[in-house]
Amino acid sequence: MSHWLTPEEWTAVRLSLIVATTATLASLPLGLVVALLLARGRFWGKSLLDAAVHLPLIMPPVVTGYLLLIGFGRRGPIGQFLYDWFGIVLSFRWTGAALACGVMGFPLMVRAIRLSIEAVDRKLEAAAGTLGANPLWVFLVVTLPLCVPGILAGMILCFAKAMGEFGATITFVSNIPGETQTLPSAIYTFTQVPGGETGAMRLTIISIAISVAALFLSEWMARLVGRRIAVE
Repeated sequence: MSHWLTPEEWTAVRLSLIVATTATLASLPLGLVVALLLARGRFWGKSLLDAAVHLPLIMPPVVTGYLLLIGFGRRGPIGQFLYDWFGIVLSFRWTGAALACGVMGFPLMVRAIRLSIEAVDRKLEAAAGTLGANPLWVFLVVTLPLCVPGILAGMILCFAKAMGEFGATITFVSNIPGETQTLPSAIYTFTQVPGGETGAMRLTIISIAISVAALFLSEWMARLVGRRIAVE
């Protein structure tokens, strides 16, 4: 691959994989908590939480990126706090790209995990409870293992969304080669210059290959987990 792609193109591919992986792994703990709250929680404001989670799906990605820039930019309330106290800068950095991709992929992850939690038979959890297990232990040993296929599906959806995210990313962190230029941004750059069609096609093929590989990996892992759960 390194001989087929130029160093700049390879950098965009590597950065996209790093950004998408970081966004997915960083979103997973919060995604589990939010999905559990939406699936099993009964509290005031649940509809508002549900709407807030899914808001990035219905808003234009550019709007999401602009809101991130306002909130997490160097002069934004959250961004200034992170910089003053921890020296963390997100705007115009690859970490900011991961944040933008995580925000855009978060609703897909939460929805997949929530549906898997709702599909778990409550009788199994009740049976574990009658044996003396506390709610946290029931979730860890009963609910969570049964939700693994849904969790994997949510992670793959988030990863795929992160790999293809463009609007929110370019608005929040711009299109800086070697720092924030992911695959979609690099493809867009190639389409704006004369003779860039070849480079755009190469990166498009790479993007499709990564997405297909992720889907096959998701199916394989889901089947493997399903077989182990069936055996147990």
